[in-house]
Amino acid sequence: SVKDVFDSVIIRFGGELWIKKPWTRRLYERRLVRNIKNVLKRYEVPYSQIVRRHGRLFLRTDSAVEAAGRLARIFGVSSVSPSLETSSKVEDIAERSVFLAGRALKKGDHFAVRCRRVGDQSYSSADVCRVVGQRILDEFGEKLSLKVDLDKPDVKLGVEARNDEAFVYSDVIDGAGGMPLGTQHKVIGLLSGGIDSAVACWLVMKRGCHVAPVYFDNSPFTDETTTERALNVAEALFDWAVGFPRKVYVVQHGENLKRIIDNCSRRFTCLLCKRTMYRIVERLTGMIGAEGIVTGEAIGEQASQTITNLKVLSNAVQKYPI
Repeated sequence: SVKDVFDSVIIRFGGELWIKKPWTRRLYERRLVRNIKNVLKRYEVPYSQIVRRHGRLFLRTDSAVEAAGRLARIFGVSSVSPSLETSSKVEDIAERSVFLAGRALKKGDHFAVRCRRVGDQSYSSADVCRVVGQRILDEFGEKLSLKVDLDKPDVKLGVEARNDEAFVYSDVIDGAGGMPLGTQHKVIGLLSGGIDSAVACWLVMKRGCHVAPVYFDNSPFTDETTTERALNVAEALFDWAVGFPRKVYVVQHGENLKRIIDNCSRRFTCLLCKRTMYRIVERLTGMIGAEGIVTGEAIGEQASQTITNLKVLSNAVQKYPI
């Protein structure tokens, strides 16, 4: 099977890392490597080495397919490819490509070869594509009824030649992209258990911020399933933040809501309830050393989410951005 033949993983950086100044990029790359090591340790994926090259990381492992699936869920990784490592000699590249093609191609497939070179080699990328493509056709063309299709191939065989080494692959798995988690300050996320707050937290995590979730327990006005749903959402978010604290702050808010209902106009209940939440979260933000507050809002979806009311809510917090 294809799964058993790979010995490494190509890890490509998110595009935003390239627009950073060199010292910032190095800092982000180190953070990314630390996050990768945490994920591999958490899921007990064995590996021998992480090699850093300009614009790439290469993971040497006999569990390349499993590793690639785990690494694709790390912020800051744009894509990954299980690969076969060899030397940058054209003959060696062709040999490994034919070996991989024999496992990746099936009868009637249309295929293409793509090559990317870094460094000083005696050949061009087009030379590699031509030699590898011809060798594959010579070996399997008639047997598997293969055809070359450069526009819409069923299978793309990729080659990365970097100085003295090369990597051959047949699959590109899209990653989460964004910036490595931990490269920006910690923030607090108001987590309700609904879709909006969960997406808001995830998107901020994608920008590099570790999110500390806060859930407001409004019982007896809500039942136990609401709390359970919020904790399940937090658990799913934590899977994207391996190596960071897995802590949810739960605030008993039912008594506050009861006093608002008993003493204030019902038309302001939701606004006053959320303003109270914001004021509590502002104090908690300072206590845990966070630098901002994240909420999930869909403009106009509820009465409290009109632009005017969002402004009223935001005014409850003075020290931190929302």
